[in-house]
Amino acid sequence: MVFPAGVGVVDTLMGLPNKDRRWWATAMAGTLRDEDSRSGMTHPAGYMFKDLPDMERSATSADDLVAAMDAFGVDKALIPVSFEDEGTIAAVKQYPDRLLGSFQVDPSQGIVEGVRALRRAHEEAGIVAASFFPCGCTPPVPIDDRAAYPLYAACVELGLPVFVNAGIPGPRVPATAQDVMRFDQVCYDFPELTVVMRHGGEPWCDLAVKLMLKWPGLHWSSSAFAPKHYPRAIIDYANTRGADKILYAGYFPYGLTLDRIFSELPHVPLKAEVWPKFLRENALRVLGTA
Repeated sequence: MVFPAGVGVVDTLMGLPNKDRRWWATAMAGTLRDEDSRSGMTHPAGYMFKDLPDMERSATSADDLVAAMDAFGVDKALIPVSFEDEGTIAAVKQYPDRLLGSFQVDPSQGIVEGVRALRRAHEEAGIVAASFFPCGCTPPVPIDDRAAYPLYAACVELGLPVFVNAGIPGPRVPATAQDVMRFDQVCYDFPELTVVMRHGGEPWCDLAVKLMLKWPGLHWSSSAFAPKHYPRAIIDYANTRGADKILYAGYFPYGLTLDRIFSELPHVPLKAEVWPKFLRENALRVLGTA
């Protein structure tokens, strides 16, 4: 185990602090049923995290994020952007060499509208990726639902990878829409699509490894996992046949602090030759910025 210095990390999930910490509860109001989610928790999976970053959006949030990146050796970061939150798009335009935009698609809001919004984000905001939260839609839209297929097709046409939440979701909603087995059909139907599983894929990590072996376009990212909790199946895969398939994602400031992430990372038992791929090279290739 050799943790490299000066690799120039590419983080595939960072962002500005949310303007409204309860935005997720508003967006998912139609599916949430427990009282904590409806009125209490400020994080959709707050029961899973400790020492959540306590940050407010401000006029200097983009500057603060880049300064934090500099402090921890992060060269580039993929951040969520939205036309409803102009500050995110302004941040990407202010720091085009450091902050890369990702646009969330939601098939439940209308297929035609979703494709139009994705194309607009690509043309006007210069996004380099799409994201999709199946259990976060209202109603949920499974990974392999035909309602998502026009958006996958648009990603192929635009040359965009799509980051898809996989496994048991943090919010207290049913998980079936994010069953990892659903990627099998999507990868079969879209052989040119680059897909990155987001948020770990648990408890189906062994299956995730099998599917990554099978499908060239399928990848895994470490978002929402503190490094000491990276799944053993993923570490073993990275150290053997999967060095080109795993991408680093830190989840700051949404659930983890950079102090915690970078204090734990050196203890992850990856081989020396895997680290540069995990921390930088794979992300640059997937995002088309190499």
